[in-house]
Amino acid sequence: MQRRGALFGMPGGSGSRKMAAGDIGELLVPHMPTIRVPRSGDRVYKNECAFSYDSPNSEGGLYVCMNTFLAFGREHVERHFRKTGQSVYMHLKRHVREKVRGASGGALPKRRNSKIFLDLDTDDDLNSDDYEYEDEAKLVIFPDHYEIALPNIEELPALVTIACDAVLSSKSPYRKQDPDTWENELPVSKYANNLTQLDNGVRIPPSGWKCARCDLRENLWLNLTDGSVLCGKWFFDSSGGNGHALEHYRDTGYPLAVKLGTITPDGADVYSFQEEEAVLDPHLAKHLAHFGIDMLHMHGTENGLQDNDIKPRVSEWEVIQETGTKLKPMYGPGYTGLKNLGNSCYLSSVMQAIFSIPEFQRAYVGNLPRIFDYSPLDPTQDFNTQMTKLGHGLLSGQYSKPPVKSELIEQVMKEENKPQQNGISPRMFKAFVSKSHPEFSSNRQQDAQEFFLHLVNLVERNRIGSENPSDVFRFLVEERIQCCQTRKVRYTERVDYLMQLPVAMEAATNKDELIAYELTRREAESNRRPLPELVRAKIPFSACLQAFSEPENVDDFWSSALQAKSAGVKTSRFASFPEYLVVQIKKFTFGLDWVPKKFDVSIDMPDLLDINHLRARGLQPGEEELPDISPPIVIPDDSKDRLMTQLIDHFAEPLTMPGYGGAASAGASVFGATGLDNQPPEETVAMITSMGFHRNQAIQALRATNSNLERALDWIFSHPEFEEDSDFVIEMENNANANIVSEAKPEGPRVKDGSGMYELFAFISHMGTSTMSGHYVCHIKKEGRWVIYNDHKVCASERPPKDLGYMYFYRRIPS
Repeated sequence: MQRRGALFGMPGGSGSRKMAAGDIGELLVPHMPTIRVPRSGDRVYKNECAFSYDSPNSEGGLYVCMNTFLAFGREHVERHFRKTGQSVYMHLKRHVREKVRGASGGALPKRRNSKIFLDLDTDDDLNSDDYEYEDEAKLVIFPDHYEIALPNIEELPALVTIACDAVLSSKSPYRKQDPDTWENELPVSKYANNLTQLDNGVRIPPSGWKCARCDLRENLWLNLTDGSVLCGKWFFDSSGGNGHALEHYRDTGYPLAVKLGTITPDGADVYSFQEEEAVLDPHLAKHLAHFGIDMLHMHGTENGLQDNDIKPRVSEWEVIQETGTKLKPMYGPGYTGLKNLGNSCYLSSVMQAIFSIPEFQRAYVGNLPRIFDYSPLDPTQDFNTQMTKLGHGLLSGQYSKPPVKSELIEQVMKEENKPQQNGISPRMFKAFVSKSHPEFSSNRQQDAQEFFLHLVNLVERNRIGSENPSDVFRFLVEERIQCCQTRKVRYTERVDYLMQLPVAMEAATNKDELIAYELTRREAESNRRPLPELVRAKIPFSACLQAFSEPENVDDFWSSALQAKSAGVKTSRFASFPEYLVVQIKKFTFGLDWVPKKFDVSIDMPDLLDINHLRARGLQPGEEELPDISPPIVIPDDSKDRLMTQLIDHFAEPLTMPGYGGAASAGASVFGATGLDNQPPEETVAMITSMGFHRNQAIQALRATNSNLERALDWIFSHPEFEEDSDFVIEMENNANANIVSEAKPEGPRVKDGSGMYELFAFISHMGTSTMSGHYVCHIKKEGRWVIYNDHKVCASERPPKDLGYMYFYRRIPS
């Protein structure tokens, strides 16, 4: 449809007739009741379309509804207009232009002031002295696409002017959340883009740092302009200092400093003295490289007294990210990366693997028109809409286009080899799927395995029709417990979604090397000498699989034959094999001091996996079953400690869980977490509320711990700040009602049983010392070759590190 901008004196219009103020007011009169001024609590979306990853940077710009404040790209704004009848939108467009260069090759001074008023993320690849930005805003009235340029104070009604100003000045909706959550981002420093760095030859060593003006070796800050290393003051991080970094700023005016010891491949702590706050530096890697610091080789430790003093063989960071290898960027459908929002790589890696599975592609992207057309009025708060949006963004190729020939020539002329891969931002998706979750809604690093189970839970709760794509992971586990006194057995079945493989450290093939390393390390530490080269344990996969299948002693379970507690032996087997098998390597554990740690191991994971020998066999001839008598529930009247012990004892044996058609063990060890339905088991909720806790507190604790009673009680005692949340209560009650409906219509186990032969098609790797820190990347086999997905970077893999993975994805080989 032809635009009507000429009617309002828009540049380039052929009519060039400026409409009178009365005419504009008359045009807006029918729509005035629909134009709102954003109130406190309203989410105003100016950065991203609700259905796509279009933004003001996109060719067609972004349209913000002046009633709902939802944003839509050019492809989707008509859908919203037809569905809601809302006619007035604010069109936002950011223009990016290359600066005109002078005869000497430098950029000419600006001849006019660039208009930048949108609160947008700038493009890291364009955010330099070579480009300038200009933002444009106008009102557009549908369906005739009348355009009114903004600002237009003299001609617009006062209410419309106030509404437009409020929309333009509103902050990102992701910055209005709790200050402890991930959405409360640090601002980008205004000095980062054009930071001056002196060419003074300063190179910063990897360890042994000391303040240049005193003897302090802690709380040290590296000035990013001249490379000075100076101590901070106590208020920087409460660790003490003499304030020499601040004094240096007052003497020189050099604004930015990074704290030494916090530098990792994911970033670092950066402080702006001029802005007087912690900030983000989008060019931190370049600024550190100026002083000889390679972020990929840095591990955050105070004063470099740990990792940086080690002379490592090629570290897992380098091996997993294939550092040092020239990786070819990949473009097109299925090769779109995801921007890191700050410790969001666990989410990115899982979602890349998920959307490489055809069943998920068909369920969401294959149903895109129907899902989008029938989405609720606020599609940002709908799981299926956001899953479809993310899947289309990753698979369409629309956001992964190779640079054109002219751009490649320009890179060569500038001696740049950086691939122009921006990826898409999963900001809206993460905000929704992490809502009401105490861990995933934070800005901290998380466990990719726990997020995988959380995602499966959401897919289960928001299924599309009768098909449920998460059924491809679903399988039945048969657990057999034999009473050591009566020799009688009990067989139960439960549903699970992943296989947890223990690390058989005792089977390491390089034990002598490991022992020698440990002795040398202890001697070096005691004598304060440099630590020896790290040694990684080499574990045969066959040994881990053997450890998985070995019987497990159960010290205290209810023997119905004895009507008392007894010792037993438990074994777990596959009662069915899933279509897609997810294997988690149990690399993470706790030391004696309860500090999380990670096994540094290499396991020769097979490309072809046969687990047919782990098929369950059921009751065998000569076996006698334990009688089906439930244990008594005893709630003592004394202390909480005694009650907790009683509860844990009671739930130490299998517990029937609603919605699964069988029994589920509350303490499964070799398979994944249980209880992935909408609501925690009512019996468990009742046990916790009997201790005097609120029902909603019990539900949140159980949901946060996958319905594990012992962990839920620990969670409650470690979260004393819990408060009733009305939105959370409503959501819980809705989930409970949904459970009642689903339980009224039993649907069977919903498993896709078949052969136990599998082939590897993807794996997720973790770098770092625990799930609370570090970085994740994903490798996926596509079109016959391995591809590495490292946040927004997608490249052909040259040496996929299959022995260092954390989660492995296998697909069944048809028999």
